[in-house]
Amino acid sequence: MISGSSLVHPPPECGIAKDMPIEFFRGVIGIIGAGCAFVLARTAFAVSKGRLPSTRLTGWVIRTLLCMVAITIRHPVDRVDLIVWSLAVVAFGAGWRTAAHAKPPEDLTRQIFPDEE
Repeated sequence: MISGSSLVHPPPECGIAKDMPIEFFRGVIGIIGAGCAFVLARTAFAVSKGRLPSTRLTGWVIRTLLCMVAITIRHPVDRVDLIVWSLAVVAFGAGWRTAAHAKPPEDLTRQIFPDEE
């Protein structure tokens, strides 16, 4: 049976992770969430244009929400949350803009096959 104290303190074999502050892990999860928001925006744009199925969009929405909620589970809303959420909004906007202004693929047919027309 697991005692109550082993649930609170990490086991000694955890190594370096036990010495890191929880704020570091919140920041890492927040950066991952902002990256998910960037890809979410690119996927949302592709779904809106009919290039991708909506199931891809659902997956990125779930990933982004999980990361954004994970940083607030044990803490009240504070400065770290607001920074991460703001970063995610900026990343979403950057992802949408990147997808909207993507260059079309270059047609290299004449360079590869110069004699055929």
